[in-house]
Amino acid sequence: MTTLAFFGVGVNLVLFLTRVLGQDNAKAANNVSKWTGTVYLFSLLGAFLSDSYLGRYKTCAIFQAIFVIGLASLSLSTSIFLLKPKGCGDEQSPCGSHSAFQLAFFNLSIYLIALGNGGYEPNIATFGADQFDEEDPIEGYSKKAFFSYFYLALNLGSLFSDTVLGYFENEGMWVIGFWASTSSAILALVLFLYGTPRYRHFKPKGNPLSRFSQVLVAATRKLKVEMMPSGEDLFELEGKKCSKNGDRKILHTQGFKFLDRAAVITQKEFNQMDKDTHNPWHLCTVTQVEEVKCILRLLPIWLCTILYSVVFTQMESLFVEQGAAMKTTISSFHIPPASMSSFDILSVAAFIFIYRRVLDPLVALRMNNAKGLTELQRMGLGLVIAILAMVAAGVVECFRLHYATTECTHCEGSSSLSIFWQVPQYVLIGASEVFMYVGQLEFFNGQAPDGLKSFGSALCMTSISLGNYVSSLLVTIVMRFSARDNMPGWIPGNLNKGHLDLFYFLLAALTTADLMVYIVCAKWYKYIKFEGKSGDNNANEHDELRV
Repeated sequence: MTTLAFFGVGVNLVLFLTRVLGQDNAKAANNVSKWTGTVYLFSLLGAFLSDSYLGRYKTCAIFQAIFVIGLASLSLSTSIFLLKPKGCGDEQSPCGSHSAFQLAFFNLSIYLIALGNGGYEPNIATFGADQFDEEDPIEGYSKKAFFSYFYLALNLGSLFSDTVLGYFENEGMWVIGFWASTSSAILALVLFLYGTPRYRHFKPKGNPLSRFSQVLVAATRKLKVEMMPSGEDLFELEGKKCSKNGDRKILHTQGFKFLDRAAVITQKEFNQMDKDTHNPWHLCTVTQVEEVKCILRLLPIWLCTILYSVVFTQMESLFVEQGAAMKTTISSFHIPPASMSSFDILSVAAFIFIYRRVLDPLVALRMNNAKGLTELQRMGLGLVIAILAMVAAGVVECFRLHYATTECTHCEGSSSLSIFWQVPQYVLIGASEVFMYVGQLEFFNGQAPDGLKSFGSALCMTSISLGNYVSSLLVTIVMRFSARDNMPGWIPGNLNKGHLDLFYFLLAALTTADLMVYIVCAKWYKYIKFEGKSGDNNANEHDELRV
């Protein structure tokens, strides 16, 4: 329900900016990218509050309430003063100018939506995963399946927005679409609160920034202290004492030797052991040190996922603008360009089934490995499919230009090429999501320490955020260098005078380079190793990326 509400606004936001607020294509695409990026950037704030102070349940409830307020204010501002003159906002009737106050109120509304949804989404994913005990064989298997079906639920929630709400909004009935989104968000909040007595709740583990700082300070203090090569002399709490990051200890791993110094026990600290106390700014546990190592190892993988998000965000901006410039009618029925993303959703649903029921068991059988493809392998496969999606989009744009009318005013429907030629690029994007984003959710949640699970999910969302910002920057750079010497540039207001195809091919080339870097980082990565609650070693069995 929350996803339905969010995409009820997001899926046609680029058309709202062009038709209601009068922005050109490039500016509207940039603003949508910035807004979407901000949505997922707020996931870091939500994750920090959840892991450190509020816990996941309270964080979800608070940010859902903010989300509802933002949607309600957007619906009110649209109905009261943005749709002027009355009846404007459709394909044929753009709206007039707006005052600074009206634009400020609109921006406040959509960024409250960004704050609410951004802070809520990574926490609801982690909160859902919390309901499974991964050390229980049955629940552990269900937890792995949870992320696939969670992502499927997100996409099915947006299907109604992309089709029904997308149709109403494309016809200029923005108020109906926005109020429907508001009602859906209110219902989602009520249902979430209704399930409160049945949830498993976990307490927050404290500020992770202080724990990281303690490791760096303690390691720096012991620069001249000699260390044993094996790491056997490192400090860890014994017995049933829990480390600061949660119930499970993290086993020592090789690498980042400098950080290991924080857990070296000096003679002075050894003498204080009898007092059953230690100063964490002088002596840290192995678990605390491994926490920092874990985040450092995740960062290169995370950085490699950002460019994929640049490809993904085109579906919400340039794909819609490209579709609007194609033939969007079948007989007398008009197909809203934004509703084409329903093929992405159907593709996600189909490929989740294909992966879980066909591909993964087949790979497991062939490689004699019950776990099938690793998360890192799936993410790499997602990058490959994303490259194919950009090539397909570029080829379609070449044919669209061939059948286009250059001289036109708004250029919507100016090409005789049917919008259904966009189906392959949407299907490929959907397939890549199953491997990349579901793989990311599993990977970052599984590899994050117990006290940073929401942060792990937020890393996935933040890669989408930065991908949107990079997309916006890339569009700006491309327009600056291509729109010279009286040339309109690659992405002008009239797409028939531009070269959107070259922009798609550029993204394909950049993603190919990113894939090469990703393979190197994935082979270097070392999986985190936990000690189970019962004291057994519950190490992740993937020691390296299989290629």
